[in-house]
Amino acid sequence: MTVQNSSNWNYPTAIRFGPGRIKELPDAAGELGMKSPLLVTDPGIAALPILTEALEANQLGGLPTGVFTGVDANPVGANVAAGVEAFRAGKHDGVIAMGGGSALDAAKAIALMAGQTRSLWEFEDVGDNWKRVDPDGMAPVVAVPTTSGTGSEVGRASVIIEEATHTKKIIFHPGMLPGRVICDPALTIGLPAHITAAVGMDALSHNLEAFCATSNHPQADGIALEGMKLIHRYLVSAARDPADIASRSAMMSASLMGATAFQKGLGAMHSMAHVIGARLNAHHGLINAVVMPYVLCANRAAIADRMTDLARYLDLPQPGFMAVLDWVLALRTELNIPHTLTELGVTHAHIETFAPAAVLDPSTGSNPLPFSTSDFADLFRHAIDGSLT
Repeated sequence: MTVQNSSNWNYPTAIRFGPGRIKELPDAAGELGMKSPLLVTDPGIAALPILTEALEANQLGGLPTGVFTGVDANPVGANVAAGVEAFRAGKHDGVIAMGGGSALDAAKAIALMAGQTRSLWEFEDVGDNWKRVDPDGMAPVVAVPTTSGTGSEVGRASVIIEEATHTKKIIFHPGMLPGRVICDPALTIGLPAHITAAVGMDALSHNLEAFCATSNHPQADGIALEGMKLIHRYLVSAARDPADIASRSAMMSASLMGATAFQKGLGAMHSMAHVIGARLNAHHGLINAVVMPYVLCANRAAIADRMTDLARYLDLPQPGFMAVLDWVLALRTELNIPHTLTELGVTHAHIETFAPAAVLDPSTGSNPLPFSTSDFADLFRHAIDGSLT
């Protein structure tokens, strides 16, 4: 399957997909009523020509645009607060979210908070907290992903670190789903191999954990399977050749498919990644890539049949759990992904605080098996030691 040609999709939101479609940014913003948007991105994107290209498109379209770049690699509450201040000071009427998952998450949170009176943390995805949001205080969002991993452009939530507790919080409201998305694979051309690999493995973790999550959601399962097939076929070629637009297109599609599928749920990969990322500021996708085989092994008793189905769909030899595990391990090796958490700075001393925090992470609730603090302690230990028993 190739997804290189331009397409317009309306699921799960209005998406303009295809190389060169960044030129349509002012049209997309205008469809949401924006006349003076704030473009939110991170310092890395701010230094690249793709930001200039976006701003020039808006200028030609008669759309004056402010820029806010104060987003950390793992966004914190202070980033959101500063963005809201910039939004209000500039009297902006919408947000253009541009960048990887961190920039998109921060931008969506800024748009949520633009006209709220409550604290950001009061909208954490617990119970019916989302009903506390004043919908009239939310600004519209156009999302423009520049990596192919998180799929935040089609998500209804943002992951933000609460500084006081060093905890990643999921901020949720249905209206956080961007009203327009521009998926331009050409924006990912030149992305370094190690970043392409890490974000691509993040997309795999989303599709894979959604496929294994406990709830019943056949539509999500179908999307996740096809997303993993695209990753199987195109991730390595995307990492090897930064200019391979066909592979870049396929991975951008697989990324948004993962985020669409994981409304079904995630699992222990993300529980561990959220804890490690919040405390050690490590790359989220890379953490998921490292812990992936260890979590698969820990869940084996509950996912064996699912892995057989997946192996058959990917046409792996001798379909079964081991076929999928071997595929994941080989993929990590080919992409130069570290084998242990030790290489990310995680030590045995961290387990005492990391394991109980992982139990409390929202992703744990949809893991195929119920994991206790002791279970997570074993998982962290195995991932640190490199033990796949």
